Amino acid sequence: MALCQSVIDTFVTDGYARIEGAFSRDVADAVVARLWADMGRDPDRPETWTDPVVRLGMYTDPRFVEAANTPRLRDAFDALVGPGRYRPVAAMGTFRCAFPSAADPGDCGWHVDASLDFDRPDFLSWRVNVASDGRALLLLFLFTDVGPDDGPTRIRVGSHRTMARVLAPHGAHGMTLRDLVAVDFGGDPGRGEVEAVGAAGTVYLCHPFLVHSAQPNRTGRPRFLAQPPLLPVEGHGPAAGAPSAVEAAIRAALDDDA
Repeated sequence: MALCQSVIDTFVTDGYARIEGAFSRDVADAVVARLWADMGRDPDRPETWTDPVVRLGMYTDPRFVEAANTPRLRDAFDALVGPGRYRPVAAMGTFRCAFPSAADPGDCGWHVDASLDFDRPDFLSWRVNVASDGRALLLLFLFTDVGPDDGPTRIRVGSHRTMARVLAPHGAHGMTLRDLVAVDFGGDPGRGEVEAVGAAGTVYLCHPFLVHSAQPNRTGRPRFLAQPPLLPVEGHGPAAGAPSAVEAAIRAALDDDA
């Protein structure tokens, strides 16, 4: 089912689209079972949940990849990025498995995800530029039910537009994560905030510039989330004809600043 125009328009303005039932609960359950086994923890024994967060890498197993390649998601990718302008997701991850804990997980804070220079060992030298080269979408896959108390990802609504204006003066080279440390991602009290909640199988399709943050899990149940990138084809260059929704959001932000 293709995204309706109102959802696309909201993506351009707010920076994200929420897709319920993007993949099946059977797939979610199979993935979660594998993650429990790989972590060496027991879902029925909370005493084994010894860390606030466990991170697991990218998985290429069929059930993992199936979650990101459903007809509903492919239609959504086509609507926001453009048919033929992205690579099918070939691996699912990175997983953030958050456990109930009073301890600081150590990875919370407002940020945008970089998309260039991942081969450099110094992650603070990774870059993002105003054309969003290297990333077509930021994706948040919920593999467990996530409620307001489960430590859902926080999203700063409309922040992608601010980030486009921050990045624009730096052109094709863009800014490194080290440069972006000086940006006050959470400093606009007038901007709304939402949390990425939903049932297992929900996916948030986010603009690559959307500012977001993890937060501690304060409830009694673990929360499993994956954040695979949607990669562009050949640098995610300008579309022929009308711009994609991702490009339209950037252009609108820069036009507002003109």
